[in-house]
Parts: sequence; C-alpha cells; structure tokens
Amino acid sequence: MSDDTPTTDRPTDRTPPAVAVVDAQSPGNVGTIARAMKNFGFEDLLLVDPPELDPDGEAYGFAGHAREDILPNAEEVSFDHLVENYHTIGCTAVTNEDDRSHIRFPYSTPADLAERLPTVEAPTALVFGRERVGLTNEELARIDEICSIPASAEYPVLNLGQAATVTLYELRTLTLEETQLPDVERVRAPEATVDRLYDQWGDLLGEINHPEEKRDKTMRMLRRVFGRADVTEREANTLLGLLRRATERPAENRSAENRSIEE
Repeated sequence: MSDDTPTTDRPTDRTPPAVAVVDAQSPGNVGTIARAMKNFGFEDLLLVDPPELDPDGEAYGFAGHAREDILPNAEEVSFDHLVENYHTIGCTAVTNEDDRSHIRFPYSTPADLAERLPTVEAPTALVFGRERVGLTNEELARIDEICSIPASAEYPVLNLGQAATVTLYELRTLTLEETQLPDVERVRAPEATVDRLYDQWGDLLGEINHPEEKRDKTMRMLRRVFGRADVTEREANTLLGLLRRATERPAENRSAENRSIEE
C-alpha cells in the first residue's frame, strides 16, 4: 500500500480480502476464480485490464452460481488503484531463495496468511497475475507482501484458476463460519459413554484372564487409540455391545461346563 495515501480514506473494518486479477488473458480463468470465490465466501472481485467478459461466453460459463453476483459485480480498476488503496498480497510460484533480493522474498504460504491477515488493520487484496508470466518484477516491487503455494520443485507453476482456488481454500477461515460438512466435534461420543467403553474393556481383560501386570499398560494403549479415533456415539455404543457380549461368553461357557459336571 502506498505510504502517501491518506489513511483516513481507507475503510477500517476487517472485511474479507478482495481478489484482484491482473491482465488475465482467458475469460475462462476469470470465471473459474469467481466460482472459487463463491465456494469459499469471497465477494469482491477486482479486475485490472481484463479480457472481454461476455455474459454468453466462457467466463460466465465457468463461473457457476458466481455468474449471478460476483462476476457481474466485478470492478475494473487500475494497478495504481490496487497499491494505493489496499494492503496487497502478490501471489507467485517463483520466489527468491533468501533476503539478498526482496522482490520475491520473504514470502508466506496461504496457510500462513490465514493466521496473520486478521491482524492487518487495512483492506487487503490478493493479487493474481497473468496465465503465462504471472506478476512482473516491477509489479511485485510495488506490492506489500508475497504469497506462494508449496508445490513440487520440479514443476511449481499452477494454472491461474488453480492457484486462486488453492489460495482461497486455505483462506476460507477468514470468510466462512461453517461449511456443508458436519462438525466432527458435535458427533464425538460423550465422555461418559467413552468412559463406559473403557470400563467394558477392563471387564473383558479380567474375564479373559489377561495378565494383571499388563492390564494398566493395555488400558493406556486403548485410551490412546480411542483418544485419537474420536469415536462417534453410535460407534461407541456398537463397540459396547460387542465388548459386553464378548465379556459374557466366557461366563456362559463356564456355567455350561459346571452344569455338565453336575449332571
């Protein structure tokens, strides 16, 4: 963000980052990015020197439901406008290796940004460049910070639409309070049920004459296993039934043997 821009002209609320696309050549990539924004809760699309976005063309065809709001509401701006009005994060696959050059170094990963961007007291914009060459060194030199997606050293360059999708996915925690996926913490079995499961395991170890000197160690191992597993209530109840039946069988067999002896 330019230092000589009056801070009084900037919004102070922490709205989700805008997504800026610089000089995209393919309307389809713009549509793909708009769709990814819709998937992960981003709304403001800024376009610098965009291709023609025909409502009957490729961009709207690739945009999915984003054709209804994000794409038609996209704002065409200049690169100067971006750097003067936003804290800018330039996204690039190619970085410098150390601090001998600050054009592409230091850099953050998208996951790093998800942790840090909420502390930035300014409107922010994720800036993506052209399909073939990305953002130029001249453009990156005017941007506040660099972001890069970890990828194979042999081929780190992603398609423009792919790069934006991965980045927005990693930053979804800035925009989405919940997703379509169930909350796994809500389906974990209650601790009382899990404790009953441990008790039932203890009963089974006793019933099968598991060596007493090994029982504490075995129970610790079982607690670690179930602690990592986050069993659901249904799973825990099913296991309880199986363990209860397994515990009862030796007793039933002994009773049958005793009756046979008595007869």
